[in-house]
Amino acid sequence: MAGTIVTRLLTSLLVVAGSSMLVFLIMYVLPGDPVLQMLDGNATSPEAIADLRHQLGLDQPFYEQFSRYFIHLLQGDFGHSRITQDPVLPKILEQVPATLALTFVSAAVSIVVGILLGVLSAIHRNGIIDVLARFVGLFGISMPSFWTGILLLLLFSIKLGWFPAMGSGSWKTLVLPGIALGLVGAGFIVRMVRNTMLEIISEPFILTLRAKGLAERAVMYRHALRNSLIPALTMIGVMIGELLSGTVVIETVFARQGIGRILADAIMAKDIPVVQGVVFFTAIIYVSVNVLVDISYSLVDPRIRRST
Repeated sequence: MAGTIVTRLLTSLLVVAGSSMLVFLIMYVLPGDPVLQMLDGNATSPEAIADLRHQLGLDQPFYEQFSRYFIHLLQGDFGHSRITQDPVLPKILEQVPATLALTFVSAAVSIVVGILLGVLSAIHRNGIIDVLARFVGLFGISMPSFWTGILLLLLFSIKLGWFPAMGSGSWKTLVLPGIALGLVGAGFIVRMVRNTMLEIISEPFILTLRAKGLAERAVMYRHALRNSLIPALTMIGVMIGELLSGTVVIETVFARQGIGRILADAIMAKDIPVVQGVVFFTAIIYVSVNVLVDISYSLVDPRIRRST
């Protein structure tokens, strides 16, 4: 088990390094001159523009720029914003808690709603509960999170006034964006758990448990559900990445603070150090969650624990 965890951690480090290199390359080839964007249209001589480009190291070849960036990254130096000149690391750390809170609430909505409706849908196959659960799943998959967020704003903020329409602060500001973002993952989990549960229910060992007189509730929740959680856990690990990327849109719709919001602003301004810093932290969060998911496999299925 320990060897598996070490292997996962080493693989995660490669993923973080690879994502940092890929983002650096994408930002390098994007059209537009970051120096001119920094000047914001101010009249400056070509000599001054060339001098600023030299100070930032933008006149050097790609490999020199990337090597300098990566060495500074290993030292914990994320550089300074080219627009505000503020250090990147404190700016990101200030916004990380807001994004993590939104991601946690969204993941909780996805997991609870998805597993609950998936199990009920499988137990009451072809019944009214099954129809409603599949409708919720189809709605979550089909509707873009920003459109769901707008509908929730219109109904629960503007019409009913139950929740604030925008901002970050109290727990109420997390409810609507958390639901809007979480329904997407819930839709996939509903379908995954339902299909897996239906397959497991028809397995011979389920028939054996019933023949031995085990209560139906124990058969479903202690045995069938536990065996169906492995695919769901895999889906949850992938879903965390989707939720992190979805925060870019949701934080903009609900005017929330967070790294998704500053990432969108940094991309528009081609503020490369900020973009690279946000992607680096996002990659760390994503691979950390997937390592935890890999570890949780052994907790759900003892056969995996014995084989590692």
